[in-house]
Amino acid sequence: MSSRRLTRAAWQAGALVMAGTLVACGSSGPSGGGGGDSDAVQVWALEDAALNPIEEASIERFNESSDAGEAELATFGNDPYKQRLRVALGSPNAPDLFFNWGGGNLKESVDADQVEDLTPLLDENPELRDAFLPSVLAGAELDGKTYGLPMRGMQPVMLFYNNAVLESAGVAVPETWDDLLAAVDTLKGAGVTPVALAGTQPWTELMWIEYILDRVGGPEVFQAIRDGEEGAWEDPAVLESLTMLRDLIDRGAFGTEFASVGYDVGGASTILAQGDAAFHLMGSWEYTNQLNDSPDFVESGDLGWTTFPAIEGGAGDPSNLVGNVSNFYSLTSSSGNKEAAREFLTTALTDDQYISDLIEAGDVPPVQGVRDQLAETENGDYATFIYDATVDAGNFQLSWDQDLPADEATEMLTQLEQLFLGAQTPQGFVDAMSAL
Repeated sequence: MSSRRLTRAAWQAGALVMAGTLVACGSSGPSGGGGGDSDAVQVWALEDAALNPIEEASIERFNESSDAGEAELATFGNDPYKQRLRVALGSPNAPDLFFNWGGGNLKESVDADQVEDLTPLLDENPELRDAFLPSVLAGAELDGKTYGLPMRGMQPVMLFYNNAVLESAGVAVPETWDDLLAAVDTLKGAGVTPVALAGTQPWTELMWIEYILDRVGGPEVFQAIRDGEEGAWEDPAVLESLTMLRDLIDRGAFGTEFASVGYDVGGASTILAQGDAAFHLMGSWEYTNQLNDSPDFVESGDLGWTTFPAIEGGAGDPSNLVGNVSNFYSLTSSSGNKEAAREFLTTALTDDQYISDLIEAGDVPPVQGVRDQLAETENGDYATFIYDATVDAGNFQLSWDQDLPADEATEMLTQLEQLFLGAQTPQGFVDAMSAL
């Protein structure tokens, strides 16, 4: 599998921010899953060639030091994992601790009383709560309660740009929406496609509406949608945001060929690197893709990155982020090894060696106090930018197609793709989603 995000599943699995490796999409890993009748804490996670050895080493250290019990790691390919976990959580063979993506992805299991509330654990161990970045820890909060702790790195969506293209056109890096609109007009006039977009895959288009709605209405608007509140899709901020996006499309921001550009084969990334576009909105793994595929572009200093522009007059905090918040370990309610599982959560995820190993592998861990370590890495400028942006974020919204039920997410992506193609209107999008 390539280092790029190939599917929604790859987003779920989490591409490494700088190592550029994704989870394997093969068959299930070691058998023996299910912790209800086992003496060892059963820990389920996704296969990842770079991170699984780090997780194994962490478990070995826990086993050597714990008096409460031992733990075992079982890993699975993405699709087999999701199906197996769904079945296991409702059976006596559930794991004790399981990997998940937080947010609405976790909500179904929480609503079924299959997941332990970890708020008391954090209350008893305030240093554990304080160890994580608040905007990331909030990714596993539902109704004010915490149901998971971060266990891998974070991947916000950033606005990447080609410095040489901007300088040639006399365009500054946009800080506001109006700046972006002006840049689009200037770049079009210079004969350059303003924004590279891999329009064959609607998840790339989703990043735009995620940020626009956040900036216009604040995170509460989508959270109401995620929570299934009546009429949430009909919030005026949704229609306003879709209209702004449609206007951006009509303005020519994405050119005329975006519907034939793919991300899997590096289409949009190559367009940016070769100077045929000025901007590219993409997950933080884009840096790794450029480093791997267009190293001269990165080493020349022409690759730049920034946060999404502010929208003047909007209710959203310009520091807010969207993307892959992190991955989490959650404790099953039916676990027969809760004491040892709680000890693992309390000690293993913030262990200095574990954090150092993640950083060495290219991850940006969502923990406090690691900025200096990140700065010392080979690509420290980028790693610290990602870290600082997350530290400063007022809110970090999980990608909508992860945070919504699968059927609703599929319909949303379909409607969004049609909006980009001009086959759907902003009001038609709202009507379609409201009718679900």
